[in-house]
Amino acid sequence: MKILNKGFNYSQDGPGNRLVYHLQGCNFACKWCSNADSIPKNNPKANDVSVAELFDEICRSRMMFFDGGGVTFTGGEATLQADELIELLKLLNANNISTCIETNGSSPRLTEIAQYVDYLIVDMKHFDDDEHKKWTGAPLENVKHNIAALLDSGRQMHVRIPVINGVNVNPTAFAEFFAKQNTANAVFEFLAYHEYGKDKWQGKYQIENGFVSDETIKEFISVFESFGLRTVST
Repeated sequence: MKILNKGFNYSQDGPGNRLVYHLQGCNFACKWCSNADSIPKNNPKANDVSVAELFDEICRSRMMFFDGGGVTFTGGEATLQADELIELLKLLNANNISTCIETNGSSPRLTEIAQYVDYLIVDMKHFDDDEHKKWTGAPLENVKHNIAALLDSGRQMHVRIPVINGVNVNPTAFAEFFAKQNTANAVFEFLAYHEYGKDKWQGKYQIENGFVSDETIKEFISVFESFGLRTVST
């Protein structure tokens, strides 16, 4: 597996203290991406690590998985390395190690991968197909299909929406989509735009005036809750 970096993080990448692996390569190119160096399929800074080596490292880290923690695979887009990811997830499941993935939701194999994931975090970047492609470089159709299928199956899901001025500040359009699904086991989180990864971009950074106010985030929370959708903050 191609691993760009790794480290421990508490509660922001799934429950508890987690060992987080950032996998190299992404099929999206979101113009606000905070990990732009993880987008290309190949990166000289990424390391090729076998499933066996990763499994051994994770097992040796078990003492750090407190407060319901475990291991999280993020990106880039972890599902692009589906075969290796599934092999590793199966090993972790068999050894009672909590698993989590953070994904853009587009993989045609996501429902297969999700069978081996204890805590699933899925981003939804936009509610409109054309705008989604404009801002991420990828179609929205698979994302909507996967989210709907997974929600309607009744499984746990943590949906994150990055909120960016001038891009997707319409909470009602998002909420109307989710309200049509089975959200009994879902929670929703809104991530205010930031520029922490701006210096990782090659060439011109294309987001201007993307910051949103606390009031905008509060509006998202209020609208979602008015639709009966449960919100969280991590």
